[in-house]
Amino acid sequence: MVFTYQIEGLTLQTGDIICTMNGKPDILPGEFWRLVGRLVPGDVDHVAIYVGPEGRCVESGSRGVIAYHAHSGVWDTEFMARERGLLFDTFYGVAYPLGGLELSEEDEAHMRAEVAQYCLSQVGKSYNLNFLNAETEENFYCSQLAYKAYQQVGINLNTGLAMEQLPGTNAIIYPQEIWAGFSHRLAESIKQVNANVDAS
Repeated sequence: MVFTYQIEGLTLQTGDIICTMNGKPDILPGEFWRLVGRLVPGDVDHVAIYVGPEGRCVESGSRGVIAYHAHSGVWDTEFMARERGLLFDTFYGVAYPLGGLELSEEDEAHMRAEVAQYCLSQVGKSYNLNFLNAETEENFYCSQLAYKAYQQVGINLNTGLAMEQLPGTNAIIYPQEIWAGFSHRLAESIKQVNANVDAS
């Protein structure tokens, strides 16, 4: 079944990918996560998959693969922190890997349901610290989970992004490449921050 929901005013459907930046500047634990995020290329440091119903999402983080809820259409990282293993992040936007593919309504619904089912079937698995091994299904890091889920429906989320100074890092599935490689919508709060930076 395909569900529709809004988070921070952006519409998601089952299988769409929530993109976040590590950290939240106004709280101390958020500063720690912001420093961790600097190790990852680009602005997007973490992803979760929206599965529904309501605000149910699946992600892989410090507690491994979990399902949790974004309540009332708000990305309240402090409220969700205990459920998410003390991960503090800022909502960046939504990536739509199925956007622009001109699929039939039936095919798209089937693909969305399959992505969600794959993610939900991984709940309980541990976190994958070997970022170079994106093909394992024994454990997962955040963007690898999205990559493997979309692989089930014939979509490759690995666009080949790599860290120039480190050979072989194109095997890593980076959150930023999921954002940059597919249609997406930026959160209004991030647009405002960018506008303020541009104006100064």
